[in-house]
Amino acid sequence: MNGSGENTSPPQAMIVTTTENIPDTRVVQTLGQVFGLTVRSRSIGGNIAAALKSLAGGEIKSYVKLNEDARRQALDRMVQNAAAMGANAVSMMRFDSTDMGAGRTEIVAYGTARVIAAVATTPDAAPLAATSAPS
Repeated sequence: MNGSGENTSPPQAMIVTTTENIPDTRVVQTLGQVFGLTVRSRSIGGNIAAALKSLAGGEIKSYVKLNEDARRQALDRMVQNAAAMGANAVSMMRFDSTDMGAGRTEIVAYGTARVIAAVATTPDAAPLAATSAPS
């Protein structure tokens, strides 16, 4: 067993985008729908503190943190799912959430798993530089 991490390749980066197309790439293969989900609940203490905070108004930071953590977990699970399918990109990524009652919320991250390849760019394809107006 190698505990030092030698001879192991780093995980491949996953491109995740909300757009359909990824600039300077071409789609080699579309693998299909990919998702990651989590269900979270608020604690009784968190609900009481939030209820008190809502009386005074303002941001309820404990709920913000809960939602940020839930979205990150759903996104991480979606990326793991896409990687297991052999994808190196997810396009058209979206979040959705559903209130399941009794303080439970489902958060899902979903998109289209794809294998993409970089498109070689040439100097001729570079954008034109801005020119100054004639004097």
